[in-house]
Amino acid sequence: MQRVLEPEWLDELPPSDARAARSRLDLRRINGLMGNARHLARVLEGPVLRIADLGAGDGSVMLSVARRLQRPGVELTLVDQAAYPVPEAFTFLGWKAVAVRDDVFDFLAHREPHFDAIVANLFLHHFERERLRRLLELIAARTALFVACEPRRTQLALQASRLVGVLGCNDVTRHDAVVSVRAGFTGREISELWPHEWGWRLSEAAAWPFSHLFVAQRDATL
Repeated sequence: MQRVLEPEWLDELPPSDARAARSRLDLRRINGLMGNARHLARVLEGPVLRIADLGAGDGSVMLSVARRLQRPGVELTLVDQAAYPVPEAFTFLGWKAVAVRDDVFDFLAHREPHFDAIVANLFLHHFERERLRRLLELIAARTALFVACEPRRTQLALQASRLVGVLGCNDVTRHDAVVSVRAGFTGREISELWPHEWGWRLSEAAAWPFSHLFVAQRDATL
């Protein structure tokens, strides 16, 4: 399948819209079925104490990651264009989480602070090729570890996306699920856009069952 970008309805609805709120609940279940928090947590198991989550939404995915890691003392910055309250559960886990309402390009354009890791979950697929290339350049300048969990663009994933209504998902989620798979990634499409700088180790592969996992890590010995 060729990669095709189309508008997702959730991005066009205000956060307070009832259909948007229901779709965010749907996404929590879909993320759970995709195992995205598990995929992200596995990469973040090392000594990572300052994390930025781009396109964080309501923070539910990173909250699942925090519960898996069981590592107090982490400073988490949740970046999103919409204003979402920070889940109180982060405090009980010993995480200091703050929400920043900003465009990710503007946020990353500021050189400080530097993060131990930057995370993106179901976010990169919203960008066409050149905008994504620029985003990855900004990310590479702000961290030594970047992990992204995205829809994998396969016929199997596309067929599964057309069945989310069986889970009770609303019309917004049913529309966006198909659109997101069509805009997803396969092969080494993200690696090809990562800055061609010496010292980065890149990994890009399928993450069972329907995700596409990209990891960029700077060699600590350099």
